[in-house]
Amino acid sequence: QVQLAESGGGLVQAGGSLRLSCAASGDVFSIRVMGWYRQAPGEQRELVGFMALGESSKYADSVRGRFSISRDNAKNTVTLQMNNLRPEDTAFYYCNAEGVLTRTANYNEVWGRGTLVTVSS
Repeated sequence: QVQLAESGGGLVQAGGSLRLSCAASGDVFSIRVMGWYRQAPGEQRELVGFMALGESSKYADSVRGRFSISRDNAKNTVTLQMNNLRPEDTAFYYCNAEGVLTRTANYNEVWGRGTLVTVSS
């Protein structure tokens, strides 16, 4: 079974930076898309950004220019570098993988459990 494990959340002051990491486990052969979503209290989950195999990363308008996504396809990891954080960036951040191929099964979509990012003003 494939699992995604996020790390790197925490408390940071406005204007600061945080780096989130996500690693896939479970004998993964390849992952077509890896990305990040976030959900603030009382809000719906929203896309932060993603990177598909062989393509450049894409971002929500609210984070473009401040956040950056990178992937290590050999290690099946994805990172989210968040700079110039704002209080409105406070949310649970979830790692997402689409099109996951393993040696024994295929998965359309897999989610991590989330990591909390809190930005104080």
